[in-house]
Amino acid sequence: MNYGFNKYNFSIHIQIVIVTASLLLLFAKRRMGLRGKLVAHLEVKCGGELFHDHFNTKPHHIPNISDKINHFGVHEGELGSVGTIIEWRFKYDGGERVAKQVVDHIDKEKKRISFKFVGGDFVDLYKEFKTTLDVEENWISWTFEYEKQNEDVPEPITLLGIAIDVMKDIDSHHHNK
Repeated sequence: MNYGFNKYNFSIHIQIVIVTASLLLLFAKRRMGLRGKLVAHLEVKCGGELFHDHFNTKPHHIPNISDKINHFGVHEGELGSVGTIIEWRFKYDGGERVAKQVVDHIDKEKKRISFKFVGGDFVDLYKEFKTTLDVEENWISWTFEYEKQNEDVPEPITLLGIAIDVMKDIDSHHHNK
């Protein structure tokens, strides 16, 4: 029986498969390192519920508490609701940057809030960027999950540092009252 292969075109087919597999492997290697996850845990003096409340229903107070945040605004929706689109303006690398986010998930029982970046200065750098605030007693955790547009995009360590500084400012503000 002849299945349309002879020793010559079978050899070509094998070579094409090997070249295709090599290209896929090269593509996979290039994609490695584009996805990342940064996590910061911070012990606070004030109860963690206060932080959940700040980011869920009172984020507009944060610019008055932390000098790292210049402005907060609601573009669409209501505070405390999934789907609300918010905007932060903050100091970053010597200038002001904008982050527009959608409230992706709120779990009042677990005191967890997730945001996805949907506009602003960071969407050109990251294909996906999700931040999650978790609260457990006197521990605050920020988790940044992201996919960079390319290998030249830096890890968002500076942005995580700003989030940590804001947590410290909120803690200090309420603890010193």
